[in-house]
Amino acid sequence: MDDTRRRLEQAKELVLAFALANGRLPCPARYVSSASNSTGLESFCTASTGTCVNTETTTVQSHGNCSNYYDGYLPAATIGFQTTESNGFAVDIWGNRIRYVVTKTSPACAPANTLVYTSAANLKTYGLTCQPPDLLICKSATGPITASSCVASTNQVAGTGLVTAILFSTGKNFNSAQTATAATGFGRIDEAANLDGDASFVYHPLAGSEAANGEFDDQFIWITTGELYGRLVGAGVLP
Repeated sequence: MDDTRRRLEQAKELVLAFALANGRLPCPARYVSSASNSTGLESFCTASTGTCVNTETTTVQSHGNCSNYYDGYLPAATIGFQTTESNGFAVDIWGNRIRYVVTKTSPACAPANTLVYTSAANLKTYGLTCQPPDLLICKSATGPITASSCVASTNQVAGTGLVTAILFSTGKNFNSAQTATAATGFGRIDEAANLDGDASFVYHPLAGSEAANGEFDDQFIWITTGELYGRLVGAGVLP
């Protein structure tokens, strides 16, 4: 567990270093199968808006439209993370690919369809006036939580506006339930919420199978809005 935590912390620092060097957050890497993935590189849509339908590319797109905002992986090859598997993806101590989530929805501070945090030009133009409006970290999936709400403020670990990126390990038990449906089938309700591809995630201390929402061993680390802006302003990337 400690080794995976160290890997997550190292990955976070590399993501922030990338942001300092490139003026934006990296897009997540894409993995569908061993035959269909971005080989650990960040993955974009060729179109500046909307989702990708067989139009993903690892060629950097200035518009910043990522292919896998909420269901992607750490772009290890892009940021220089060294502990990888055969396809070039960062892994935790159990050999599971490390997940990476980045804010997507256009903040109210910018025009419609403007992607602020993954576009260097847009982050420079709008950055300090913006807060990410989509990512949520909840204490529990009970409610049930939705793609845009932890239901109750008391169920929030970090609300909208506070988180620009999330990095997490799916833990030792992931191999027995690798999808949201499978995790739900095992009674792992909170873990299922981290695999369903939306902007709401769940994080709390480890829990055994006897817990109300089932076993939970996911490990999380995230980049706050203040942390990102602090680094960028301190380095002179943002005014």
